[in-house]
Amino acid sequence: MSDTITAVILGIIEGLTEFIPVSSTGHLIIFGHYLTLSSGINDTFSIAIQLGAILAVVVLEWHVFKPFIKPSYWTSRNSITIIIAIIPALLMGFLFYDIIKMYLFNSYTVAFSLITGSVLMMIIEKRKIHRVTTTEINQISYQQAFKIGLWQCLSLSPGMSRSATTIIGGLANQLNHQTAARFSFIIAVPVMIAAVSYDLLKTADQLSKYDYQLIGIGFITAFIISYFAMISFIKLLNRWKLLPFALYRIFLAITVIILL
Repeated sequence: MSDTITAVILGIIEGLTEFIPVSSTGHLIIFGHYLTLSSGINDTFSIAIQLGAILAVVVLEWHVFKPFIKPSYWTSRNSITIIIAIIPALLMGFLFYDIIKMYLFNSYTVAFSLITGSVLMMIIEKRKIHRVTTTEINQISYQQAFKIGLWQCLSLSPGMSRSATTIIGGLANQLNHQTAARFSFIIAVPVMIAAVSYDLLKTADQLSKYDYQLIGIGFITAFIISYFAMISFIKLLNRWKLLPFALYRIFLAITVIILL
C-alpha cells in the first residue's frame, strides 16, 4: 500500500474517532501496526494530523472562537473558563511528555485504557450520579471547568480518549450530554494545539519534505471527516448516550488483546 493511501486511511480514522469517546490515538496506534508509513513517522504523523480535527472544531464552533480575534475578549468569563479547564492537562502533559510517549504509546496500554474508560462511561450512565444544572456553554462555572480539566488528565494515557474523559467529567459536574460534548470539542482546541506544536518542535528536524506532504494529506482528510463526525456525534449522543460507545470500546479492547 502506498504512503499516500495510508495517510488518507489514517486521516479518516483520526477524523472519525477524535471527538467520539473511543480514543483516536488508540485507534491510530492499533492500526499503525498494519498501516505504517515508509519513513517510520507514524507516532508524529498521528499527533500532527490532529491539527485537521482542531480546525474542524473552530469552523463548527466559529461563534465561540470568533470573539477571540479581539485581545480584549481574552480576559472575558468564557475565555477564563476555557483556560481553567485546559491548565491541568497542559501541565501534566508538559511534565510527563517523554515518559508518556516512551512507555504508554503501545497496544497494551491502549487495551487497558479502553476497558477502564468503558467502565467509567457505564458507571456515569448507570448510576445517574449527575443532576443536570448546566445546559449551555456560558453557564459553566470556574469550578466545573477545573474539575473537567482534571478528568481530562486521564486522557494522557492513550486509549482513555480525551473526548470520553471530558464528557464523563462534564456529566459528573452537572452538564447535560450535549453541553458536555460541545465543551469537550472547544477545550480540545488549545490543548491539542499545544500538544501538536510541542511534538512538532521536538521532531521538526527529523521530518523531510515528503513527511510534511503526507502530514498535509492526513490533515485535510482529518478535517473533512471530523467536521461531519462531530455533527453526527451530537445527534447520536442525545439519542443513545454513552453506553453504545462503551460497548464498542470493550469489543475493540478484546480484539486488541486477541491480536496481541
